Amino acid sequence: MGGDGPVARGSTGGPTRASARPPSSKADYVHEALRQEILDGTLAPGSAIGQEEIAARLGVSITPVREALRRLESDGLISYRAHRGATVSELGSDAVEELYLLRAAVEGLTARLAAARVTDDQLARLREVHQRMLDADAESDARALAQDSRLFHQMVAEIGGPAFLAAHVRSIRQNNPVPLSVSLWNDPENSRHFLDAHARLLRALEEGDADSAERVMAEHIRASAAARASDSAPPPSGPDA
Repeated sequence: MGGDGPVARGSTGGPTRASARPPSSKADYVHEALRQEILDGTLAPGSAIGQEEIAARLGVSITPVREALRRLESDGLISYRAHRGATVSELGSDAVEELYLLRAAVEGLTARLAAARVTDDQLARLREVHQRMLDADAESDARALAQDSRLFHQMVAEIGGPAFLAAHVRSIRQNNPVPLSVSLWNDPENSRHFLDAHARLLRALEEGDADSAERVMAEHIRASAAARASDSAPPPSGPDA
């Protein structure tokens, strides 16, 4: 189930959409601005990031830019190359495949655990997100689909593995964003398959069927990997859908 970008945890065990908060420092401001540009594809994988250009464009000095870049490097969103300086991180096809396999294992386990732990309130929230995705699909709104797919996945992870597993799921997505321009949710056929998988997962959770929940989640993510592998576009910086 897919997507790009972070979600924040809600007070009842599942995540909510991250609320916009003003940055507390210039470094925070630069960090958030660059992170969003990486997430939405304005800064594509492999793009060079010039400190002076960023400082001038964002109206700050070099110091907060350097601090923001250090944090982005720690996040895994940028790396430093000889003779090029800071560049947006990019992954080869083998690395993207590995990330999908990691997701299938970890998120499959969270789905298994969620089948035994999910509450009626949490199921209601999952159904609400799923319905919102169906509405977005009817309007061909890939951005909304990608956002709510991330939310759906993180909600399942928070329900099934709040102590450790959810943090791993969140880290994979935050550190390996997929620009909307290359999201698998842009393809209507992919969207139909992914939404069907979401519906089957919901049924397994409703029935408390741990085996089915794990199988559906893992198969769905492996199918997403196959869709990415068959895509003619260059691989993005992380796994999607």
